[in-house]
Amino acid sequence: MKSLPSCLAALLLLLPSVPLASAKHIMIPNTSFNSQADFDTDWNYLYPWGSDHNGAARMSKSQARLSGDGTLTLTARRVDGEKPASHGGQQIPIRYLSGAVHAKEHFNVSRGGGGYDFSGEFRATTARGTWPAFWLTAVQGWPPEVDMAEWKGSGKISFNTFNTSSQVRARDVAYPSPGAFHRILCEVRDHNGRDVSVKFSMDGNVIETQYGRGFVGQPMYL
Repeated sequence: MKSLPSCLAALLLLLPSVPLASAKHIMIPNTSFNSQADFDTDWNYLYPWGSDHNGAARMSKSQARLSGDGTLTLTARRVDGEKPASHGGQQIPIRYLSGAVHAKEHFNVSRGGGGYDFSGEFRATTARGTWPAFWLTAVQGWPPEVDMAEWKGSGKISFNTFNTSSQVRARDVAYPSPGAFHRILCEVRDHNGRDVSVKFSMDGNVIETQYGRGFVGQPMYL
């Protein structure tokens, strides 16, 4: 459900995983951005399914740059003459090349207390026409989808959980100082053996908790 029509200024991720309440195991360490070799251990470029999705941007490896200070920068640039994308039976003109990365690991909330913490430090634009996003989506079919943070060009940040295309819990809040880094934390847990709870926080402040119906046992891309 995402594309990056313009620019995600900078991105630094730390992803600790908590498979069980009694044990912690780091699946993607913050050191994964220390070097290209470290990055290549945990991450791939583009979307998991390729370069195109449902927006005017086509993902390109050239638009994702890992710098020596451990920051991943995703930038969009205007292009002409690109072959249109196809989504839902419709042709979508491609106006930009942009950047995306996805984790090689799939994430599956197991029954009986399983869950994960996803956290990251982000500096993201909120300019009109842009759509940076940090999200989980289904490996098989759709949903589940959890938008752990997305910036849809409104000047706000959104936290969303999709149970169906029409049953969506969405919370938009003010996004202060887009030029500064902000810490996003999303705690995903088995709620009742079938559903998951999703607790969203920004800069140490809990925004709200949402629920994904039937998400337990469903593998997700990051």
